[in-house]
Amino acid sequence: TRSKSGSALLAGLAPVPDLRDERLRRAVFYVPCSEERKIQKSLQSKADCIMYDLEDGVSLNRKGQARSLVLSALAANTTGAELGVRINAVGSGLELDDLNVVLQAPGLDAIMVPKVESPRDIHFVAQMIASADRKRDVRIIAGIETARGLVNIGDIAVADARVDALLFAAEDYCADTGIVRTRGRKELYYARSVVSTMAHAHRLQAIDMVTMDFRDGDVLAEESREGAEMGFTGKQAIHPAQVDPVQRHFSPPDDALVRAARIVNGYQAHYRLGKGAFDLDGKAIDMPVVKWAYHALRRAELAGVDVSALLATHPVTAPTP
Repeated sequence: TRSKSGSALLAGLAPVPDLRDERLRRAVFYVPCSEERKIQKSLQSKADCIMYDLEDGVSLNRKGQARSLVLSALAANTTGAELGVRINAVGSGLELDDLNVVLQAPGLDAIMVPKVESPRDIHFVAQMIASADRKRDVRIIAGIETARGLVNIGDIAVADARVDALLFAAEDYCADTGIVRTRGRKELYYARSVVSTMAHAHRLQAIDMVTMDFRDGDVLAEESREGAEMGFTGKQAIHPAQVDPVQRHFSPPDDALVRAARIVNGYQAHYRLGKGAFDLDGKAIDMPVVKWAYHALRRAELAGVDVSALLATHPVTAPTP
């Protein structure tokens, strides 16, 4: 991820909204660590975040084998992706063995803690990270998967400075609450909205649920578009074919980027004239719209888009005072 200091968006006279210096996580791709074939295939994945799984993707009688493979998987992956491990839930009796293994890996970037129900779950993992090496920048992704976790989400979000994403897991949430998941997803709208809103309230990333119909591209596209519209910054993936579509849907589309570039250029041009709001293409532009434009371009920049060239090719000239 580029630092803010290298962002093309910092140029210009007008003040720039606070831009997140974040790790891009459009697709969080799970790879079960008990299957060597899938581990090998992950070494060519284009996912922003590759999450080696020790939890639900691994049967109970293969947990030991998965732990034996996770270190080599992390060491072999040179894709440049964020590398994480989903451990077993705190309280499962398996989490301590998981952490004692994965915290040996120099290449570990993140730990996904599933089924988080209280800040204590986060405190335990954060203390283990600190005990292993206080200087390591290992981030925590907190999985909200139960009714209790949703009720306590505010406290979970601020449990430790290492937490930088909240993740919603629909299947576990349905199992916990008795909700029946439907294609329309109306029964999950409240929980998803809470996760997205709480994440943004604390300047964290929000990761949406898995599309279980992994062979149905239409369902994946529908869920991805909806998740992005709800404010999620990324989505979980369980199959390699899901990664590219998810990352495409969680990136601003070309027409939105063109409009964002024109808004930023218009803002800079009108600022020199002392105008706080201005007209662009027949629409009123004020500071909330400007903030949207900057954040859209920042996400595109993190994804590798040449924002300097985009701004240069879509100039806006303010009217002569």
